[in-house]
Amino acid sequence: MTQKIKKKSATKTAYSSPFSIYWEKKNYLFLILGFALLIIGYYIMSLGPWDSAESLIISPIILVLAYLFIFPLSIFAKKKAASENEQIKEKI
Repeated sequence: MTQKIKKKSATKTAYSSPFSIYWEKKNYLFLILGFALLIIGYYIMSLGPWDSAESLIISPIILVLAYLFIFPLSIFAKKKAASENEQIKEKI
């Protein structure tokens, strides 16, 4: 007696990122902008002596801007709901 062996079909499922629900292109752009500002800020801080204007004034301003505004903006910027988009189109 021979038995037939059923083979499981090899179906591949495409997995999407779990962040695609919450993050859009603009979120990633803000995140990249934040990292770029961090690199620029720390680079400016390394220029010249420790008591230069770049190290004490300009660099901290850039770093505070990146840490307190750009990174939270990249996290908390949300997608517009479909109903909000429809309401905006109706008003126009």
